[in-house]
Amino acid sequence: MGKSGKNHDPEALVTPTDLSAKAVDDIVKSLNALVADAFALYVKTKNFHWHASGPHFRDYHLLFDEQADQIFGSIDAVAERVRKLGRLTIHSIGEIASRRRLKDNDAEFVPPADMLLELIEDNKATAAAMRKAHETCEDHKDSGTAALLETLIDEAERRTWFLFEAGRGADASGH
Repeated sequence: MGKSGKNHDPEALVTPTDLSAKAVDDIVKSLNALVADAFALYVKTKNFHWHASGPHFRDYHLLFDEQADQIFGSIDAVAERVRKLGRLTIHSIGEIASRRRLKDNDAEFVPPADMLLELIEDNKATAAAMRKAHETCEDHKDSGTAALLETLIDEAERRTWFLFEAGRGADASGH
């Protein structure tokens, strides 16, 4: 029940689409997992931003912040795509936790080089998951979602590249 005390019709949120119900189900399932992963990657990237240390502190601090902002921006684009397809997207932190595939890092201290390596792996996994979602879109002839994913794949690859180059020659202490 809503605040008014009346039941709301979930069908009222269904946006019309020419895609089949099966196509929408398949695409939305992959997109909602991407939304959950993006939230997890955003929080991890901000965590590393807040806890960066060492001689390259400023560079890593700024890089992680820039990447976190980009990841956060992607969340809205993917979630809105789910809505354009007439379905519901993530509602809560609990739902994010149950759908995300990326692992948290709750360590009190993570050496800067390890931060870079972990974010490289997570961004590569994100790009791979987006490619899989893109295949689903192609199978169902959903060019709108496929185009969005192409842009987001490019962004994830760029983040991976920057993280790799920032860590070139860094040892475990970040030197």
